[in-house]
Amino acid sequence: MPAVRVLTVVGNRPQFVKAAAVSSRLRAVGEEVLVHTGQHYDDALSRVFFDELELPRPEHHFELGGGTNTEQTARMLSAIAPLLDGVDAVLVYGDTNSTLAGALAAAQAGVPVAHVEAGMRSYDRRMPEELNRVLTDHASTLLLCSSEAAAATLRAEQVVGTVDVVGDVMVDVFELLAPRADTATLDRLGVRSGEYLLATAHRAGNVDDPARLRALVDVLTGMPLPVVLPLHPRTRARLEAAGLLDALDGVVLAPPLGYLEFTALVLGARAVLTDSGGVQKEAYLAGVPCITLRSTTEWRETVDAGWNVLVDLDADAARGALARPLPAERPPLYGDGRAGERVVEALVRMTA
Repeated sequence: MPAVRVLTVVGNRPQFVKAAAVSSRLRAVGEEVLVHTGQHYDDALSRVFFDELELPRPEHHFELGGGTNTEQTARMLSAIAPLLDGVDAVLVYGDTNSTLAGALAAAQAGVPVAHVEAGMRSYDRRMPEELNRVLTDHASTLLLCSSEAAAATLRAEQVVGTVDVVGDVMVDVFELLAPRADTATLDRLGVRSGEYLLATAHRAGNVDDPARLRALVDVLTGMPLPVVLPLHPRTRARLEAAGLLDALDGVVLAPPLGYLEFTALVLGARAVLTDSGGVQKEAYLAGVPCITLRSTTEWRETVDAGWNVLVDLDADAARGALARPLPAERPPLYGDGRAGERVVEALVRMTA
């Protein structure tokens, strides 16, 4: 029987991390063609992750970032469609424009779609990511879930594909690489373990609206501990355009960071403030409380476990969340660190 041939589509930092748990295992049993859409085209958000995570170099690397979500997705569809000949399956991760484009191009060509991190829902259709993940799930043949809660969501929605709980591939990568975290990063930024907060912000709903961007600045500058903020290129551009970069008084600004540097900052933080879905989960894996700068989250189980609090952009609520005592327990919500193996096994079964 010929080996399985899979086209994998990635385009941003969280997808590079997730693919690192799968690509090497997939290439051991079949052929993978890795497509990097260039949705994150900043070198610090792209190349460094391939280096640190030992992710294979992409066979196709496009530069399709920028523009509206519609424009990005259209360019990606046009670039991916010609690559589908002879492919047994298309593998996509998460909820970005790259995810939707890979799934839609494959589904329209009659190629089975496998979606890692299927079934996540924030139930906030104002977020482009929510639309992307819902459409991808309903276009998918194989829905690979991080948790049983996600699988239950998909069954309730009556998706047509096969639902399989494999665990979370980010657990695999975290368990492997957290011991290698670059702790010198704290020294370079002038902070000490347990005595600072780590923040990330990039969601359009927070940084594209001038009033919400101002509220974000007020949250970050109103915390009782120093805040370290690795600046996403999108966020820096919005702050500069609004004349708010200098308003981040007392905030320690950092450039975009690689996985090992960022993981060191997560592990050393008193708490994390973020609007990122992936960073919420990384904080949970690190045993660090998370304060989410949104009113909804797709990782609802971290809230239920008491490790994540939704405060939107309310500075008083953020300070209140920081003062809460830590939960007594941190259950293993996302599996045992062998999700990558299960993803590959499910792919092989689907294409057999």
